[in-house]
Amino acid sequence: MKKLIIPFLFLILGFSLNAQTKQWTLQECVTHALENNISVKQSALDVANSEIDKMEAIGNFLPAVNGNASASKNTGLGLNPTNNQLENTTFGSASAAINVGLTLFDGLRNVRQLQRSKLSKLAAQYRLDKMKDDIALAVANSYLQVLLNKANLEVAKSQNLVTLQQLDRTNSLVEAGTLPRGDLLEIKATDAGEKQRIAVAENTVKISLISLAQLLLIKDYSTFDIADQDYEVIDGGIADKDVSEIIASAKETRSEVKIAQSNVSLAEKDLQISRGAYYPTLSAFFGYNTRYADNDPLDRAFVEQLYLNDGIGYGLQLNVPIFNGFSVRSNVKRNKINLKNTEYQLEQAKLDLESNVYQAYVDANGALKAYEAATVALESQELAYQYAKDRYDVGLTNAFDFSQSKLRYDNAKIEVNRTKFEYIFKLKVLELYFGVPASELKF
Repeated sequence: MKKLIIPFLFLILGFSLNAQTKQWTLQECVTHALENNISVKQSALDVANSEIDKMEAIGNFLPAVNGNASASKNTGLGLNPTNNQLENTTFGSASAAINVGLTLFDGLRNVRQLQRSKLSKLAAQYRLDKMKDDIALAVANSYLQVLLNKANLEVAKSQNLVTLQQLDRTNSLVEAGTLPRGDLLEIKATDAGEKQRIAVAENTVKISLISLAQLLLIKDYSTFDIADQDYEVIDGGIADKDVSEIIASAKETRSEVKIAQSNVSLAEKDLQISRGAYYPTLSAFFGYNTRYADNDPLDRAFVEQLYLNDGIGYGLQLNVPIFNGFSVRSNVKRNKINLKNTEYQLEQAKLDLESNVYQAYVDANGALKAYEAATVALESQELAYQYAKDRYDVGLTNAFDFSQSKLRYDNAKIEVNRTKFEYIFKLKVLELYFGVPASELKF
């Protein structure tokens, strides 16, 4: 029995450890953020609200139907509702009515309002799309920062292993009298410095993981981790495109411009709606009512009274605005100013987008050059380090010179990591401006 229980316990423990050490991929992080981020949820609620506004605008074309009923008890002099005679007595009465109203013409304001509601929903959708792009890019940047910090930590650990090997070798040579004790102390100092940098690097990784978890609204920081994939530079051809082509695509696809264009359209509709108040309003109405009293002179039954005492009314109503204290005129002027302001905002949005694309283009090219330069520098530092190591192994250089060469080599590796991930991010920003959806960015 024990032979069966022990493997079962190990199996349960294995499943528990796997559940606790889930490693999130970049795509999983982006998907989780888009589904749970508060700002995205708020933008989605704005879209839902705009749908309600659209339904309300459609309702303006439908008739309004209202019913009412009342019951009362009268003591003393009162009007008998069945014969319209004043009577000094105690009696109970009841009445009911239903009224229907329909707007036939209101200066086309109901038409404009429906058009506006459709534009408002479109603008809300553009804002939601922009929010999703911003969140996805923020998650990608935070994710790449964790990868960078992890890569730097691995550099520090791997180089410390080399230092530990050199420490053992130097200790043996010092004990044999081949090297002075100062070389051993120098290597020990290097080891201590590297262990300190490892501790700092581990703390940096933890902080960046917490930042990413907070962005994803994940509260269990202790078990949160990401998949250690070796992300490479993937260029979908964006780097070879001319900046003018990227700008043209950005103006057609980016939500910033679409939002500004929608605001202009909304302002135009608001102006049309305000002008509609200058026109007369024509509406139709229909009403049905009936009444009952328990002191009916003919002592007719309840249902019979309702049937005999009913009536209908119908007709048209025309309201002509003559003077309203300049409120309509002021509202029209106010909407004209708002329209002009949104036109300026659209023009500014296009200028800002063009500037941002130029900046992203320059940043991407600069990041590429920095990455290429760092790669060349690493190759040189690696050769220099290997040369210094060979000289140190045969006693032609001291421990201090060897440590300095090793430090330069370590820094060159870290710089390659930094410029690599920076270039990846800058490249993705440029692709986003070109119109590639955030969910389709390849890393």
